[in-house]
Amino acid sequence: MDMRTEYMGLKLKNPIVVGASSLTSDMNTLHRIAGAGAGAVVIKSLFQEQEGMERFIEEERMRMYDDLHAEMVDVMPTLRDRGPQNHLFWVRKAVKELDIPVIASLNAVDLEIWVEYSKLLEGTGIAGLELNMYSTPVDHNLDSNSIELEQVRIFEAVKQAVKVPLSVKLSPFYTNPLNFMTTLDRIGVDGLVLFNRFLQPTIDTETLTPAYENDLSYKGDHKLPLRFTGIAYDHISADICGSGGIYSGQDAARLILAGASCVQMVSALYRSGVDHIRTALDDLSSWMEAKGFSSLSEFRGSMSMANSPDPEAYTRAQYMKMLRIPKKEI
Repeated sequence: MDMRTEYMGLKLKNPIVVGASSLTSDMNTLHRIAGAGAGAVVIKSLFQEQEGMERFIEEERMRMYDDLHAEMVDVMPTLRDRGPQNHLFWVRKAVKELDIPVIASLNAVDLEIWVEYSKLLEGTGIAGLELNMYSTPVDHNLDSNSIELEQVRIFEAVKQAVKVPLSVKLSPFYTNPLNFMTTLDRIGVDGLVLFNRFLQPTIDTETLTPAYENDLSYKGDHKLPLRFTGIAYDHISADICGSGGIYSGQDAARLILAGASCVQMVSALYRSGVDHIRTALDDLSSWMEAKGFSSLSEFRGSMSMANSPDPEAYTRAQYMKMLRIPKKEI
């Protein structure tokens, strides 16, 4: 089967992209990912907050013995902050050693840092850059339009600063994700990843303290990105990458049928191991052969909302249909 596809202008040998995670922060695992046949890899994100915390911890460590005696003002020399250099070294090493496209991932807060770190990451030789757009509103007076305009302003600044292909990994929490996707498409985004998955807080009822759980996605979680992929297909020129709940080759086929160019896989690899990439590719190949498809281009978007024999499947009408199914049939 010809599984070649194009994403962000990059030529991929197949549509399985390993998303940003701790799996992509280890060189041995990265080599195993490439060896298992992944089409591309997204390196674990560079976080502005993480860099700030590391600088703070290092400063505390360096100053812990200051002023022990009246004569002792400073026992440690002044060191120049390395900032994100350790991460950049890691990305550069991955680019050099892997024979598949390496995409960097960035999660920042301040516009200046978005631009600065994007330029630094571009300098490592990456094939593309994924920007993680997310905002947790805590101001009751802040309207949704203000949040979106700020994210558009960030993307435009990064777009102007770098030449590397850019994708945006979106959250599903926009009033109208389609409108925001169209806006980004209009100003030159190369790819859209639907959707990002975030840690959500909970409360430990024993200690009465905030708690965090690293929840993995489950089979079936791909339905939300599938819906918006299918609706957006043929309405935007940017490539779409489905993300969330991609566990098998047939899950990948579902997203491609809806119009995705590729899919990101993470949770399935945590559950089944990196070699699951090969299993998913075999599954996709077998499905294509059974359906008489010899390439992805033959069926990509054939079941999008525009091309589906039942376009109502992408609308709320589907919800009404489920309500009419007798309980014993569900």
